[in-house]
Amino acid sequence: MKKVVAFKILLVLALTMASTSCKKSSSSKNSSRATGWQINSREGGFQYNTDFREQETSPGLVFVEGGTFTKGRVQDDVMHDWNNSPTQQHVQSFYMDETEVTNAMYMEYLDWIKRVYPPSEENFRAIYNGALPDTLVWRNRLGFNEVMTNNYLRHPGYGEYPVVGVSWIQAVEFANWRSDRVNEYNLEKAGYLKRDAKITDVNAESTFNTDTYINAPTLTYGGNEEIINAEGGRNKRYARVDADGNESNIYATRETGIISPKYRLPTETEWEYAALGLSEIRNYNLYRGRKKYPWDGQYTRSDKRKIRGDQLANFKQGKGDYGGIAGWSDDGADITNAVKSYDPNDFGLYDMAGNVAEWVADVYRPIIDDDFNDFNYYRGNVYTKNALNPDGTVKVVTADDIVYDTLPNGKVIARNLPGEIKQVPIDENETYLRTNFDRSNEVNFRDGDKRSSRYYESFNDYEGEGKGDEKQDSDTRKMYNSPKHRISRDSLGNIIREYDKGNNRTSLINDEVRVYKGGSWKDREYWLDPAQRRYFPQDMATDYIGFRCAMSRVGSKSKNKNKTKN
Repeated sequence: MKKVVAFKILLVLALTMASTSCKKSSSSKNSSRATGWQINSREGGFQYNTDFREQETSPGLVFVEGGTFTKGRVQDDVMHDWNNSPTQQHVQSFYMDETEVTNAMYMEYLDWIKRVYPPSEENFRAIYNGALPDTLVWRNRLGFNEVMTNNYLRHPGYGEYPVVGVSWIQAVEFANWRSDRVNEYNLEKAGYLKRDAKITDVNAESTFNTDTYINAPTLTYGGNEEIINAEGGRNKRYARVDADGNESNIYATRETGIISPKYRLPTETEWEYAALGLSEIRNYNLYRGRKKYPWDGQYTRSDKRKIRGDQLANFKQGKGDYGGIAGWSDDGADITNAVKSYDPNDFGLYDMAGNVAEWVADVYRPIIDDDFNDFNYYRGNVYTKNALNPDGTVKVVTADDIVYDTLPNGKVIARNLPGEIKQVPIDENETYLRTNFDRSNEVNFRDGDKRSSRYYESFNDYEGEGKGDEKQDSDTRKMYNSPKHRISRDSLGNIIREYDKGNNRTSLINDEVRVYKGGSWKDREYWLDPAQRRYFPQDMATDYIGFRCAMSRVGSKSKNKNKTKN
């Protein structure tokens, strides 16, 4: 009996100590180390998510732990053009789509646009048409490919195949749309938005945009209070009411950790690092050996006993050989193939070689300036800021403010959509006396263009101003002197195309050409090397270029801080 009583007493003491310890730990966590004040107090004051552990992996993505690697190291460089000069680079951890964006994923995007911005309305017709992939990319003058032209995008038989016919501009717009839809869903799950409003209450005047919600939440959904302050749907954890009944912290902010970073195209450096999957040849703090492909080994065929001899990617084996002999196909496909048809690399990424080549974010230049930067290398920065109204509030685009651009190929796209915050270039207020950037558009910084050439003289710059021989001499000496086609419309809206027929152009490179990486179903083995790089105009599309999205990681570099070193 005495033993039982003693045991009960010890149990009560243990529970009391544990409770006290928890309270102290909780109290310590919610106490500011700067002021000693309480954080997340019900009376108000500073509110912050002190329980945040780690960024949640967003839909479709896998984690890629960053590190150092040699970018541009190719096994073969038959052209000897030094377009892939090896450079040592460091990449921060990030997330990348497990597969290429598929037709089914892109069709969901088109369906949303069609519902919210009906193409039957003249004001919105160009929004839907501008998002449509170019299905005519399948046509060939001496080939019968109409079955792909008519079916590839929409038929469920191709639903899990990578989308093609999408320009770089369209891929960026898809990533922006995806960011908003994922964050909209996250906020709904957390109780900040009315349930199912994303389907039942959305129209051209009432949409969700992540930046608008962060900067001016009351303007989200066109200011519809029923959605953004739904009765019974408000998250009570952060909401506070003062003695006078005034509410605060009723909208999610970045401090809550609920709003994720945006989906975007990966940079060239990120894509190449992820495609290589060097973790399988890591030994302590070194990479032992080199990799030619996303998989291990120097060959495109598998050496596993079960599938020995099978191709490890979808590519063109030779002239007239896109899939092999019938009945025992070399790679299981003649055009593209369904995603996940081949084994992933060590990061868990599928089709980082073959199937379709992929757009990346970078503006193309043959020069990689690692002397200036070897951390998260990227060329293409154009810095903007939110446009403000005279009263200091952000300017949100309405259905009457949509601006349409006519691309060099004649296609019309929307520059902005209702519900977004209008963007303007940064100015001297942000650049004055800065050493890390000095202008809004940094695409041409140290790129070997005219200002880097031995002919450049700042006091004798004829660009756009000179006449006769002076102007011609200035143009022909430019390194990136690409053709300048012009497009305009007459009073009836008909497109007038003017081709640049000059014979003194020196390059096809300009600020509107983007890098694409990886071999495709249409390419030879040479292009399967992740370090190979090519470029294509950002407003054009093909039947062999697709894309996948990426997302930056916030917080720690590694998911497993106590992982083994080898």
